[in-house]
Amino acid sequence: MKAAELDRALGDPDDPGRLFSHQRIAALDEREEFPGEICRELDVLGLPAHYVPAEHGGALRAYPDSLALMRVVARRDLTTAIAHGKTFLGAVSVWVAGSPAQAQALAARILDGGVVSWGLTERDHGSDLLAGEVQAEPTATGYRITGEKWLINNATRGQLLCLLVRTDPADGPRSHSVLLVDKRTLAPGTFRTLPAPKLHGIRGADISGIDFTGADVPADALVGQAGHGVETVVRSLQLTRTMCASLSLGAADAGLRLAVSYATTRRNYDRLVADLPQSRRLLATSYADLLLTEALTLVAARGVHSLTAELSVSSAVVKYLAPTTVDGLLTKLAKVLGSRALLTGHVFGEGRFQKIQRDHRIVGIFDGNTVVNLHSLINQFPNLVRGHRTGRVNTEGLATAADLSAELPTFDRDRLTLLSRTGASPVQALPAAVERLTGRAAELARELLTELERVVAGMAAHRPTAVEVPAAAFTLAEHYAACYAGAAAVQLFLANSSLWTDALWLEAVLLRVLHRLRPGRPEVAGADEVYERLARLVFEQHAAGTPFSLLPEESA
Repeated sequence: MKAAELDRALGDPDDPGRLFSHQRIAALDEREEFPGEICRELDVLGLPAHYVPAEHGGALRAYPDSLALMRVVARRDLTTAIAHGKTFLGAVSVWVAGSPAQAQALAARILDGGVVSWGLTERDHGSDLLAGEVQAEPTATGYRITGEKWLINNATRGQLLCLLVRTDPADGPRSHSVLLVDKRTLAPGTFRTLPAPKLHGIRGADISGIDFTGADVPADALVGQAGHGVETVVRSLQLTRTMCASLSLGAADAGLRLAVSYATTRRNYDRLVADLPQSRRLLATSYADLLLTEALTLVAARGVHSLTAELSVSSAVVKYLAPTTVDGLLTKLAKVLGSRALLTGHVFGEGRFQKIQRDHRIVGIFDGNTVVNLHSLINQFPNLVRGHRTGRVNTEGLATAADLSAELPTFDRDRLTLLSRTGASPVQALPAAVERLTGRAAELARELLTELERVVAGMAAHRPTAVEVPAAAFTLAEHYAACYAGAAAVQLFLANSSLWTDALWLEAVLLRVLHRLRPGRPEVAGADEVYERLARLVFEQHAAGTPFSLLPEESA
């Protein structure tokens, strides 16, 4: 199933008679009600099959395709996308480390409508996975689980939970394991679900908890090897963090569409909002931010297959950059909308914009927050510096990741590594790629290359610390992520002459990258002309009803 096919099957979201309509979504949010009927419709349309790898009987062959499908859902409603897509997140540990029998059994449950949750976090420990206290004491027949997991998506509604549990009381990297728990097989009274707290965004989602009191599970609940739980989770997060970009892209799609619609119909000071210079600039830079996020995501999602050993870098970059970029994008669009950005009800767009902005704030928090992902990059500074200075590039893998017409190899879980030993090919290939560009794009890319050398020099001077990482290191990680995104965009442009008709999108994206790298400094000469051209294009695409995207309509 292609993304456009799913979109058509779900029907016109402006039609209140459709199940997945804007009106119904607004009503569910107002009542803080779980979108159960909408999730069931997604089940009927076959979306769960795209959470299951093809080798286990599902439809997940290419990660970019599944990401595009989830982008369609997120474009309509982030609450639904987060609630339904959690099954992929819950199952991914089994796809990464489970036995063939385990994977086949779980696949069958998902294809039959089963909901899977991922129990990682605890009330007192948050993202500190090694501090988790939920115990799984070995028994003669398996494990006995005691303790509480909290703020878990679908903890109550999920039939199965992949749990990170402590199987060794001693601290250390081998203290935890992953168990796949089927709630239907647990003895009565050995677990209880915890009520969901009041939420600011995704109000109808089942973000709750579960408390175990001596729940026995069989030995075959163990996923992978005992003591390898944190390693399994970290490798799994490389996939989920990449896929989470679909949520940010969907939010950006919806927010930009609302803002452009308003700007082209609302008059202020006897002029259309769309004709006001500040509004045009805000809309153009927002579109450029969307294109930056999309370009990065396309290369990273394809790199799941062809640059798998570098996924520890690309996934951290995506999970940091996509949510933060789209949060900023939505903040800019709110300035265009003014008071209508805050309204609920029927006054403007069923109150969609304020809901999008509320809902999206959680995307930067789960599956590793911004600090966690930047810290992951900091830990890899030595390898990233070494890779850049040696110029080592996985040429074939990068070409496949960048060329949208290239056939993707089958994802090989055994190629996942905790750290990229060779650095990041898109960044390390940038010097050669810049030589292939012409015109303004080449000028901007050369400026990016200059900034990259500055960033790498700073990374090389950084000295690792055991506890307190200096703020300057996080700034370097942010800037490296921006360089990675710019380099990915350059590779995408060079490999796909069919994307748009000129280099406008790349020029706009590189301007946004340079803006990130040079905070407080004046814009690059010629930026105004690029953004004005992009503003004209966004209005043309809105009038034609085409997606705001680098991709052809059938793929966006």
